[in-house]
Amino acid sequence: MLLALLVCGLVIVLVTLGLLVFGLRRRLIQRSGGTFDCSLRWDAPEKGDTSGKGWQYGVARYNGDRVEWYRVFSYSPRPKRMLERSAIEVVDRRSPEGEEELALLSDALVLGCRHRGVRLELAMSEDALTGFLAWLEAAP
Repeated sequence: MLLALLVCGLVIVLVTLGLLVFGLRRRLIQRSGGTFDCSLRWDAPEKGDTSGKGWQYGVARYNGDRVEWYRVFSYSPRPKRMLERSAIEVVDRRSPEGEEELALLSDALVLGCRHRGVRLELAMSEDALTGFLAWLEAAP
C-alpha cells in the first residue's frame, strides 16, 4: 500500500513538473515579444488536401529577418523551423476546409508558401496574418 502511494505521488509530481516546464518554456519564448499562434504543415501537398493531416500547433516569433517557429508540445528551447524573410514566397491564401477545420484554431486562415523550394502552409488568425504579410513586405 505504501509503495502504491509513493508511486502515485511520484507520478503526480512528475506530471506537475512537466506542466510547469511547458508553461515556463512558453513564457521564455514570448518574453521578447512579437509572438503569435501559428500552425504549420511542412512539405504540404500542392492543392486539394484538406484532410487535416500533418498540421502541428505552434508559436511563431519574429526575430530580425526571420520567423522562428516552436512546437507547442515540446520541451526543446530551440525553434523547430526558422523561416527567412527573403526566402518566403506567398503562393495562396484560403480558409480551412474539410477536416482542417477540426485540426486548426477556429479563426485560422491558411497561407500557402514556398521556402527554399519546400511548400509549406501556415495557419494563423486574421490579425496575425495581416502582421505577417506586413512583415514580409517590409523587407529591405
